[in-house]
Amino acid sequence: MGRKYGQHFLSNPSILERIATAACPDGPETELVIEIGPGRGALTEHLLKRARRVVAVEIDTVLVHYLQNKFRDFPNLTILHQDVLKTDLAAYGPAVIAGNLPYYITSPILDRVFAAGGSWQRAVFLVQKEVAERVTAGPGSRDYGYLSVQTRLFSEPRILFAVSRGSFRPPPKVESAVFELVPHEVPAVRDTKAFLRFASACFRQKRKTLRNNLLAAYEKDAVDALPQAGTRAEQLGIEELAAIWIQLAGREIAQGHRAEVES
Repeated sequence: MGRKYGQHFLSNPSILERIATAACPDGPETELVIEIGPGRGALTEHLLKRARRVVAVEIDTVLVHYLQNKFRDFPNLTILHQDVLKTDLAAYGPAVIAGNLPYYITSPILDRVFAAGGSWQRAVFLVQKEVAERVTAGPGSRDYGYLSVQTRLFSEPRILFAVSRGSFRPPPKVESAVFELVPHEVPAVRDTKAFLRFASACFRQKRKTLRNNLLAAYEKDAVDALPQAGTRAEQLGIEELAAIWIQLAGREIAQGHRAEVES
């Protein structure tokens, strides 16, 4: 039942309880949890014991009907038959966000979480271990890339624990891990969209230097003037990348201003 979207359903009770506890460390005092992809409701059961209200977002029609029947006596559960990638996660107020994420859409789901701004308090997700390592990687790590920078721009990430394949039905072909995100009160830069476009350019070809990656987007003399031009982006933290972005953006603004004056 309900494997239309490639789900692997977590069935290990102790792991389910650990995820619920990580998402709701304050227990019943937790006001609201938004669960992404509740599937057959295994994690939902644990979250309902630890939160005053749970909003579960499920795209699979068969699973929605199953959940509605299974939890018909739980007034504190709202089941949304929606695609989470089209769901405004900020619409329900400050919330903890949790879920067993389909491996192939982890990155787009994180985009939705970060787009929710200050309306999320914590996120706890079960994903493919390789993805968790990329999300939480720091500079200098082989796993560090654009996804790591995006995540660290908005939050402080950490892996909580690994989950074996045998904890799922059916077992996936890969190992999994649970990671936590705690949002920053204020992102490291103001214009996050512009900075992330810059960061994406920096990691366009990960093994190449900043000079090679940025020449397609910036003037050659501006790129060559960077002390870090010969460095790979994977060696630089957010503060260093932000400083380079500000330097390049400042040159663009100055050049544009001079062009206006000369005209």
